Amino acid sequence: MTKEINTIGVLTSGGDAPGMNAAIRSVVRAALAKGMKVVGINRGYNGLISGDIHEMTSKSVSDIIQRGGTILHTARCLEFMEPQGQQRGADMCKVFGIDGLVVIGGDGSFKGAEKLANLGINTIGLPGTIDLDIACTDYTIGFDTAVNTAMEAIDKIRDTSTSHERCSIVEVMGRDAGYIALWTGIANGAEAVLLPEKENMSTEALIRMIIENRNKGKRHNLIINAEGSNLDSVKLAKKIEEVTGISTRATILGHLQRGGSPTAVDRMHASMMGAFAVDLLAEGKSNRVVAYKDGQYVDYDINEALDMKKSMSDLRYEVSRVLSI
Repeated sequence: MTKEINTIGVLTSGGDAPGMNAAIRSVVRAALAKGMKVVGINRGYNGLISGDIHEMTSKSVSDIIQRGGTILHTARCLEFMEPQGQQRGADMCKVFGIDGLVVIGGDGSFKGAEKLANLGINTIGLPGTIDLDIACTDYTIGFDTAVNTAMEAIDKIRDTSTSHERCSIVEVMGRDAGYIALWTGIANGAEAVLLPEKENMSTEALIRMIIENRNKGKRHNLIINAEGSNLDSVKLAKKIEEVTGISTRATILGHLQRGGSPTAVDRMHASMMGAFAVDLLAEGKSNRVVAYKDGQYVDYDINEALDMKKSMSDLRYEVSRVLSI
């Protein structure tokens, strides 16, 4: 028989992402509408293990949909990587009467959710990461805001780069994925995009391109470097300047990309995914990941989702290359 869900817990884990608050709000209010009790778990799996848990009401999530970050805070928990820590988390769920748990985070967070599901806790994962690196879904909460934040910053960098006739190397986040780099490369009209998923041009080829651009009358160059490309932005800028004599600056955008008020896209998808997660728990489902695939909200087994491999779009990469000429 399907286990009745009376109390839902919600936590955010791993790196924060704009839109997490919208997802929390959606989980809380969708669950309350079904007559369920909701508890918030502070600081991810750390808070679960330590019992940092409190009841949430509709008022608890008022006026948060427009806020970046996460009101539940987030942290990485080394203890939860070990079986003893996972058991402590499952035991704490039972102490607080948590029948279902919504975990908002990336693939590392999903691995923790899968361990809890194996220990008898009905668990649903929501993809919350700016990196867009979860293979089962076309969208992850926070990506749209992060890429727009990066785009706006790069526009400003290009303005000053043009004024000084410089070359600018701009490093964007994404961990081992190059989606923010590829999207901003197209959106900002970069002369080159360096990605972890592709075989990038050598430093010599990059320098030759810059020299050829100068010879054609181009007075500035913009190169987007994904943090996972294994190319050091500062060293690359120094090398370009040494060889070409062109003033070159490296800018690492860093955690600027994690903050800020979420876009309408992030708020809408986060809200829909949060409500969908509550529906899954109400149906007695567990060990699932919510995804947005081909225009629909769907769910996958966590193990199946974690085994999927994501590939970079060859079409988008080719477009970025063609448009840079």
